[in-house]
Amino acid sequence: QVQLVESGGGLVQAGGSLRLSCAASGSIFDISAMGWHRQAPGKQRELVATITSGGRTNYADSVKGRFTISRDNAKNTMYLQMNSLKPEDTAVYYCNALIKTRPYWGQGTQVTVSS
Repeated sequence: QVQLVESGGGLVQAGGSLRLSCAASGSIFDISAMGWHRQAPGKQRELVATITSGGRTNYADSVKGRFTISRDNAKNTMYLQMNSLKPEDTAVYYCNALIKTRPYWGQGTQVTVSS
């Protein structure tokens, strides 16, 4: 079992920046990979970025060059630095952790980008 708590969402103007955090607790040593997903109103949840326990990262094409995923193992926390935000980045952002084949999810944090 692992518990995930996101923070850092909010309202920002287009072109601005936000940093999301995801604090993990519980069986954190069993986590093989973590990631961020997002879901906009009326749309399916989509992958934003992932990071493995070895530090390998992967990004959706829509955020490459603007978003950076990272993790601080000492703090059991994962981050998503979001720069050059666009109105189309508006969504609820969810933290995700994978233990073997089972995904765990946080409660989500709202990011709203105004034009």
